[in-house]
Amino acid sequence: MATTFVWKGTSPQGEPINGTYEGANKQDVAAYLRKKKITVKSIYPKSTSREINIGGPKKVKVKDMSIFTRQFSTMINAGLPIVQCLDILGKQTENPTLSKAIQDVMLDVEGGNTLAESLAKHEKIFSSLYTNMVDAGEQGGILDIILSRLAVYLEKADALQRKVKSAMTYPSIVAIVAGGATIFMLMFVIPVFAKMFQDFGGELPAPTRIVMGLSDFLRNQWYVLLGVVIGVIFAYKMARKNKEISYKMDGFALRSPVIGNVLRKGSVARFTRTLGTLVGSGVPILQGLDITSRTAGNLVIEKAISETRDSISQGATISEPLRKSGVFPPMVVQMIAVGEQTGALDEMLSKIADFYDDEVDTAVEQLTSVIEPIMIVVMGVMVGGMLIAMYLPMFKMASVMSGGH
Repeated sequence: MATTFVWKGTSPQGEPINGTYEGANKQDVAAYLRKKKITVKSIYPKSTSREINIGGPKKVKVKDMSIFTRQFSTMINAGLPIVQCLDILGKQTENPTLSKAIQDVMLDVEGGNTLAESLAKHEKIFSSLYTNMVDAGEQGGILDIILSRLAVYLEKADALQRKVKSAMTYPSIVAIVAGGATIFMLMFVIPVFAKMFQDFGGELPAPTRIVMGLSDFLRNQWYVLLGVVIGVIFAYKMARKNKEISYKMDGFALRSPVIGNVLRKGSVARFTRTLGTLVGSGVPILQGLDITSRTAGNLVIEKAISETRDSISQGATISEPLRKSGVFPPMVVQMIAVGEQTGALDEMLSKIADFYDDEVDTAVEQLTSVIEPIMIVVMGVMVGGMLIAMYLPMFKMASVMSGGH
């Protein structure tokens, strides 16, 4: 079935032109335009738009990107033309969003654009780091090597992301289980005890009255609690949109006792890995720092990197502004200084990244070992406290009955 496609391009005289064409797929439209000697810039179905198409419902994960990049590198190294590589990868990639993006990139490359220019049109999928490294690879004639480095970077970035997520997931799950157990007891277990105590009559101990009051509130006014939870989530999202508040929140997260250690080490590993990969690929240091600051994932780290970039543009070294920021550990600053002096900055940054990848592993284990007993104690106090509060009247009744005998 034929589909109407909207196309944009450049005429043989270099004038921008556009139009529509009915074809089975984008390849048919591209073939028609080539016959007319039109340089293709974009092709997309009339009913949608390029942006909506590319930003489809399925998110492109880091793992999907690393697999695509690794396969692309292997094909380029084997001597296959870029267009043919993209054609094969676009058809075999399982993620539909990434597959569509690759096919669009193929059409742009086929139309005369460079690979980096074509990738840059899909910034939601191919980051500035990705496109700048590809650009450096194209200009240096080492695209396969650059893609291989990118694949390694993405694989390690994915592993680091999973480590940090696992550190945050464990306490979250335990907290949810503890909260769920408490709510279950207050909603279904406590009311049974409450009815029994009402039948017996008499004054109840204070802890028992408090727990029964909480149970009544949760059962009869649960919507108030739900409203508070929704309000807190909304307030958090609004606070994250305010850069000043968000900066303070990120700073507090880095300073927090145990989780802050994981976040800081993860940020250092990400910073050194990203900058090392960019510098080693031939991207200028100022441009590399600009890209790295945007991928920091923490506003405090981002500010420190941006200030470093500004200092370097005025003639300073990398290590000095990093030291002044107080964000990066002294060891990292010293190793970067050595890398600058020896002219092996990219190698030194990669070594720091490898070291801090291992440090994140250790920090995650420490976090788990610290949080596990704390969570067990908190859960025990919550559940055990409620049970004791419910059994107190029984002990009181038992002592009264034994005294009566």
